[in-house]
Amino acid sequence: MKLTNATLGQLPETVAKPGYDRARLSPGIVHIGCGNFHRAHQAVYLDDLFALDEGHDWALLGAGVREGDARMRETLLEQDGLYSVIELAPGAHSARVIGAMTGFVEVAPGNAALIAAMRDPAIRIVSLTVTEGGYYIDPKTNTFSPDHPDIQRDAANPDTPDTAFGAIVAALRARRAGGHVPFTVMCCDNVPHNGHVTRDAVVGLARLSDPELAAWIEAEVAFPNSMVDRITPATGPREREMAARFDIEDAAPVTCEPFRQWVMEDTFPAGRPALEKVGVTFTPHVDKFETMKIRILNGGHAIIAYPGGLRDIHFVHEAMADPLIRAFLDKILTDEVLPIVPPVPGQDLTDYKQLIIERFSNPEVADTVRRLCLDGSNRQPKFIIPSIRDRIAQGASYDGLILLSALWCRYCFGTTESGHKTEPNDPNWDRLTAQAALAKARPAAWLEMKEIYGDLGDNAELVAVFTDALNAVWKDGSEAAIARYLAG
Repeated sequence: MKLTNATLGQLPETVAKPGYDRARLSPGIVHIGCGNFHRAHQAVYLDDLFALDEGHDWALLGAGVREGDARMRETLLEQDGLYSVIELAPGAHSARVIGAMTGFVEVAPGNAALIAAMRDPAIRIVSLTVTEGGYYIDPKTNTFSPDHPDIQRDAANPDTPDTAFGAIVAALRARRAGGHVPFTVMCCDNVPHNGHVTRDAVVGLARLSDPELAAWIEAEVAFPNSMVDRITPATGPREREMAARFDIEDAAPVTCEPFRQWVMEDTFPAGRPALEKVGVTFTPHVDKFETMKIRILNGGHAIIAYPGGLRDIHFVHEAMADPLIRAFLDKILTDEVLPIVPPVPGQDLTDYKQLIIERFSNPEVADTVRRLCLDGSNRQPKFIIPSIRDRIAQGASYDGLILLSALWCRYCFGTTESGHKTEPNDPNWDRLTAQAALAKARPAAWLEMKEIYGDLGDNAELVAVFTDALNAVWKDGSEAAIARYLAG
């Protein structure tokens, strides 16, 4: 049954459908980047809220600035903005159709349609999921990079920008000129201090072409920090087949684990939907939740990814079924990560760690090791290296975290331990493979990538620990190196 408004009533009773009249919805949020995570997370929360007969003027208007967004637009418009979300609990799948999106603006160079949509006073929130690497951060300074070619291009052409941030600046300029209150900019990406990072990108870009506007944005526009969490694999033939089992012909289904979490600062001067009624936590302590999640969940993903990738393990749950990898994860989290994570209101860190282990072990999600290995040059400085720095500051050991860095280095050499070629899996793959080749003979070369490790390569003790770890991985293999770590 092809998924459209006309066929909603004909779907099987086993498929949950929007519990509200979609014709009563009107957009209050423009969302940029309608990939799988957004559609399994923010859109689902809104769908739940609308089913309570609440907030019908907070529907989503989809948007994007890249070629993939244009394809997603075409797909979703053919389905009247509808798509299915399939939750994958162990031993049980459930499907629901999400109806929170009312339209999708045209994706074209210059972003005229997107700017026009955000100028509308009815739009009170602009939200984003443009990936962790999409915020133009200089890895050497960990701050916004005004010299990036995309940013320079938008600064020279502020009325026809190509980036999401350029479009936001143009729309805010128009709102200000028209005497309309600014919208809130709500980042939903997995980026530390994501509200601050988004503000730096928007203000930093505005400052290049209109310093007065930049000052107004800095003073008047809200950028709440948030923490988001839900494991959402990429969609492929397997996921489309799952939708078909529910008699849904859906070109854009999303599969995900049952768990979801959203923690936000309550900073919305132009108003917001009552998301606390559907499980969103509003708190001034987002940073504590964020640190817990980034260090334990995202760091945990990295811990299992590279030993799994080196051993040709395909699925995450298969890596978790390996006693050595599972013990490696548990020991690093218990001994090296949990002690440096600050207390989180209402959370027991040991219980949270156990929840993470259970989520990673869910065979139904079928998340891939390769996905977890993706973009290590961007993820390691956010998810692993800060923990190493904290351990050094406390005078504590970091052997497991450094062994993980050695395993990442070995992975980036470009072959698995069985000799299979590893296809490029990082925007900086050529740089990483070249450095990994140098590090095979001289391990310190890996730590000389200052854009990733900063000044850690100048720490003689750390270099010695890393050298020992990488030599062990090359000489004896990852399993033996991990076993040695586990044995103390």
